[in-house]
Amino acid sequence: MEPFKLSICQMMVKDNKKENLQKAEFMIRKAVSDVGSQIVVLPEIFNSPYSIECMEKTAEEEGGITTRMLSSLAKELKITLIGGSIAEKADGKIYNTSYTYDAKGKCIGKHRKIHLFDVDIQNGVRFMESDLLTAGNKVTVFDTAYGKVGIAICFDMRFPELIRLMALKQARIIVVPAAFNTTTGPAHWHETIKMRAVDNQVYFVAASPARNEEAEYHAYGHSTVCDPWGTVLATANEKESIVTTEILPDRIDSIRNQLPLLKLRRTDIYNLETVKSEK
Repeated sequence: MEPFKLSICQMMVKDNKKENLQKAEFMIRKAVSDVGSQIVVLPEIFNSPYSIECMEKTAEEEGGITTRMLSSLAKELKITLIGGSIAEKADGKIYNTSYTYDAKGKCIGKHRKIHLFDVDIQNGVRFMESDLLTAGNKVTVFDTAYGKVGIAICFDMRFPELIRLMALKQARIIVVPAAFNTTTGPAHWHETIKMRAVDNQVYFVAASPARNEEAEYHAYGHSTVCDPWGTVLATANEKESIVTTEILPDRIDSIRNQLPLLKLRRTDIYNLETVKSEK
């Protein structure tokens, strides 16, 4: 497969859904027009501030204004668009959900955040997603024009079993829209990205919003793309920016052949599989 370009839109999210959608559209178009990106990625909860109150207020059903915009842009620009995540209403519940659209505007991937961010860190952040959100139950890997892609959302990336299951399902790129905060980000963000990439020999793409100091929740930023060898290909600081890199699909096979970690697993001693049917 030929190399291709991937961009992360590390956008500044404000307390105005209309403005957030306009900013997302502007940055998506810029990534395509300026550098010719074929895959564009948005951050977690990109159409709303990351707070229980705001997510409840801005939640929408699939087919609402946000997903219609994503589908339309993907079709118009002929790209694969990984739409970060939004608060999704469904069956009387609210989920943290990521939608991916192909160049025809078709939804080819949908992931509901599996691990809810329920933490209370001493002298740090306290956040309880379960006060509003319902957890998903699906390991999400799907076909794209650029190979199989796995999607997780933020806290999901802290669970190595989930990311390994994606690799075992043949994901070659794992994309994580995420909003680590300024307590956990400096401590764990970069290290987690690198080790998930190295352990699973995949391209690992972590897409954060920019840091809004006026918001209740301060995102760490530092959107990053890491290759299967653990090399950081592109990264940002905390400010609004577009992060772009070239993905080399053949590099995945080359590294896996030289250092065959996945092949050398001792499945006669240990194994990993889903134990619950996926719905």
